[in-house]
Amino acid sequence: MKRSQQEVIDRILDLLTELVDDTPANQQAETKPVEMLTIKECTEAVKGVSEHTIRKLVAQGRVRYIRTGEGERGKILICKQSLLDYLGGGK
Repeated sequence: MKRSQQEVIDRILDLLTELVDDTPANQQAETKPVEMLTIKECTEAVKGVSEHTIRKLVAQGRVRYIRTGEGERGKILICKQSLLDYLGGGK
């Protein structure tokens, strides 16, 4: 290769390296831990809401939740933020 071609290639590599260095390789969205509540904890977190109401919201799919354990006997854990967003009108 000619010297000028090598210089161009080197400069391109330098620029690419700078680009990579400026953008963190592990650029991950900062994730906040998700707080999950049992049905009883939901009633304590939001005064005036009954366990029955929480169960209805879960059954209707209005709040995010997971079921731990197996089958219908598994514990239901509700995403606190989802519950608060729903009850707050999505604000």
